[in-house]
Amino acid sequence: MGSEVIDSELKVKSGSENKPQVDGVCGFFASGESVSFRPIATADLDEVMVIERTSFRFPWSSGFFLQELQVACARSILAEIDGQIVGYVLFWLLPGAIDIHNIAVHVDYRRRGIARLLLNKVLAEARNQSAVRVMLEVRRSNWQAQKLYQSLGFLATGVRKGYYSDDGEDAVAMTLDLPSET
Repeated sequence: MGSEVIDSELKVKSGSENKPQVDGVCGFFASGESVSFRPIATADLDEVMVIERTSFRFPWSSGFFLQELQVACARSILAEIDGQIVGYVLFWLLPGAIDIHNIAVHVDYRRRGIARLLLNKVLAEARNQSAVRVMLEVRRSNWQAQKLYQSLGFLATGVRKGYYSDDGEDAVAMTLDLPSET
């Protein structure tokens, strides 16, 4: 499929229709790198899977990624620096809300603010779609991710006992309520 991008309506778009958005230099990047953003294309899956496998004890399969990307309400954002994929986020755009399903950053690019940039892109999409809530689940043991989410305004709203089927770990449900524009 080459550089095709799977959109939310199960159609395939060529990469030329999805020009990357480039964010300016961020203070976290000592070398002055700029990060560009675009949807995940099928041609990206090998690189995405490298990040997935090094980020999670029980990673998603490439087949599950493909299946997830073809859900009508699914959206994805890929972060690149100098043409190298450094992170991604997958989420669902639901009526009035966004549900974040997966976010990861390449091990060599962690602690540089890339996850925060990705989350800010999701929050911007939420505002563009007039969503009033962004939700996610995070492993109870992943306190670093919880700290990041809290710094963006997410609040723990509950615990989902045995949420992760791979090992039975609990998940902390976190929610960010966005101001409605009235």
